[in-house]
Amino acid sequence: MKPVITALALAAAYTAGAAQAADLPSQKAPIAPQLIPPAFSWTGLYAGLDIGGGMLAGGASNGGVSGGGLVGYNHQIGPAFVVGLETDFSGTSLAGGGRGTDPLGLRPPEGPRSLPWFGTVRGRFGVTGFDSRVLLYGAGGFAYGETGGRISEGWTVGGGVEWAFAPKWSAKTEYLYTDLGKNGGREGGASRGADFHTVRVGVNYHFDLPMLASARR
Repeated sequence: MKPVITALALAAAYTAGAAQAADLPSQKAPIAPQLIPPAFSWTGLYAGLDIGGGMLAGGASNGGVSGGGLVGYNHQIGPAFVVGLETDFSGTSLAGGGRGTDPLGLRPPEGPRSLPWFGTVRGRFGVTGFDSRVLLYGAGGFAYGETGGRISEGWTVGGGVEWAFAPKWSAKTEYLYTDLGKNGGREGGASRGADFHTVRVGVNYHFDLPMLASARR
C-alpha cells in the first residue's frame, strides 16, 4: 500500500508542476537585431590608374590603346549627389588618315592625324542610387594633347560608373569623347587637330576612409 501512496504523491506533484509551468510566460530566445551596413561616403581625395582603347572619329582610323594616371577630389552632397574635379594624363597609340571638309562646314579638312598623348581637366557630377557604393556620373571640361606634332586644345565630355568594392578602393568604367580642334595648326590647308573616342577601365585609391553616415541608412 505504501508504494502505491508514494507513486500517487509523485504523480500529483508532477501534475501540479506542469500546470504551474504552463502558467508562466513563454521565454523565447531573443531575436538578433538585423545589422545594416553603413553607407559609403565618396567625399575625399583619390588617385588612380586607367587603361583602355579608342579610335579617331571620322576618316581612316586605326584603333589604339591608351593608359595613364589621374587625381581628383569628390564632395558628397546629401545621401545621393556627388560633385568633383578630376585631372588625368594618358599616352596613346591612336593614329589615322585625314578626312575631308565636314558637310555642314563645322570643321575644316584634316590631314593625317596622330595622338601620342592627351590630358583633361573635368568636372564630375554623379548620383548614388540603390547602393551608396555605386556612383553613376557624367563629366566634362577642358582637354589638351599633341596632334600633328603640336599642342592642341579643346573639350571633352563623357560619363561612367564607379564601384567602391573596398573601404579605400574603387573600380570604374568610363567613356569620353574628346575634340582637340583648336590651336592644332594647319598643314597644306588641312587642320592638324583631332577628335576621338576612348573607353577605359581603372582603379582608384581613396585617401580618406569612408565616413559612416548613419543619416544615409
